[in-house]
Order: sequence, then C-alpha cells, then structure tokens
Amino acid sequence: MTTVPDTTDTFADGRADGRAGRRAGSAGTFLAHSAYLTGRSLRTLTRQPAYLAFTLIQPMIWLLLFGQLFRNVARLPGFGTGSYLEYLTPGVVVMTAMFSAGWAGTSFIQDMERGVMDRNLTSPVSRGALITGSLVFQAVTTVIQSLIVLGVGLAAGARFAGAVPGLLVVLVCAVLLAVVFAALSDAIALLVHQQEALIAISQFLILPLSFLSSVMMAPTLMPGWVGSVARFNPVDWAAVAARSAVSATPDWGLVGGRLGLLVALVAVMGWLAARAFRTYQRSV
Repeated sequence: MTTVPDTTDTFADGRADGRAGRRAGSAGTFLAHSAYLTGRSLRTLTRQPAYLAFTLIQPMIWLLLFGQLFRNVARLPGFGTGSYLEYLTPGVVVMTAMFSAGWAGTSFIQDMERGVMDRNLTSPVSRGALITGSLVFQAVTTVIQSLIVLGVGLAAGARFAGAVPGLLVVLVCAVLLAVVFAALSDAIALLVHQQEALIAISQFLILPLSFLSSVMMAPTLMPGWVGSVARFNPVDWAAVAARSAVSATPDWGLVGGRLGLLVALVAVMGWLAARAFRTYQRSV
C-alpha cells in the first residue's frame, strides 16, 4: 500500500513563511518609500533655503530682543535662574519647533492643488509613507533650526550647566513637539483642503498654547490659572523637560515623565493623521 506523506506541516510552514515574507516586504517598501519622500522634501528645501531662513526670523527676535528687553525679570524673587537668556533659549527652541511644524500641512495642500496627491494615490507608493515622510522631514528641519537657535543663544552669552547631554534632550523635546504639531497640521490639511483654513486653525491653536506655558515666564510668576492650564499643555511639557535637562541639577524623573507624555501624544497624533488620510482618500 502506498503511503501518502503528511504535508500539512509543510503547507502550514509555507503559508507562514509567505506571510512573513510579505510582512518583511511591506515593511521594506514602507521604509524605502518613507526615505524617498523625505529626501524629496529635503531636496525641495535645499532649493529654497530662504524658507528655512524665514522661519528663523521670529525666533531670533524672541531670543535677542526679548532676551534683552526682559533680562531684569530674572532678578525677581522666585524666578529661579540668574539669566533670563538661559531661561528663554530652550523655550525659543520649543516655540520654533511648534511654529514651523504648524505649517507642515501646506505641502499636502500644494500637492492637492498641483495634482501630485492624486498621482501618488494612483501609484504603488505606501500610504503610510506619505504621512511618515512628512513627519521625518519636519523632524530633520527641526533639528537644523534648533541647532541654529542654540548656537545663537550660546553666542549671545547663554551657558548651560547640563552640557551636551542636556542639549541633546532639548533637541529630543523639540523634535517630539514638532512631530505632534506636524501630524496635527497634516490631519487638518487633509480634512479642510484649503491653505487659508489651515493657517487660521494653526494660528488659533499655536499662539494661545505658547502663552499658556512657561516658555517665557517662570511658573512661580504666572497667574495661578495659567499654571493650571500649562500642566496639560504639550508646549509646556517640552519646555519644562528641556529647561530641566540643561540646568545644573536636572530632575531626570521630571524629564522622563514629560518625554513620556510627548511620546504618547506623538502616537495619538500619528493615528489621527492616518485616519484623516483615509478620510481624504474616500473623498476623492
């Protein structure tokens, strides 16, 4: 009697290997497409360096003009630091990241207006890579901007006891906050389809969040209700963590807690941007 070999395990293993291969291929495709789209945006930036310079004009005004105008604020009892410039510099880094990221969605709107988005949707490009490429580009831009702001702050006389580790934490805080607002900006752009509406909504959110935080003023000198609101403000989370990291006695528990909150918010905003992209796909 002929014996038929049992191939059940072989077929099962083959199916498992096939699924694993497809997952590996999908992950590789996603990374490759994300890298390509990020590179595309970076090439555009190198062709228009004036955009990067323009985004740094306002931070330089805050840092150099406000740093001198309000330098005597540091002498007030309870301020907690001997130099207002040293207090302000990490806050300006955070504000720069937020303001720049608030415009991230304009690239999507421009792609919609030029028909690029429609071509992307009919191509095999990974949908997740379209969002990821935008966020990675914003992260890279934020690192460049933050290094310039920190360099100007150091040149103006700011000194940070936290040295290199503290400055690296400042960069991490700025990048996380930038990704949060870039994802939000992308989501709004995909939902409203209009640059004017995106700018209006961004300004409506960004300016109040800036002033309802400890970016420019020590919490002990703020009105009580502002301090209460600031506890739930991601801009304040980034500013507090950055400022503590560069201080002479960093509170790493505080820094870690604020970074954890920012990472969680990045995940939420990334999910929101992905959902907004699916909504946009259904609308076209």
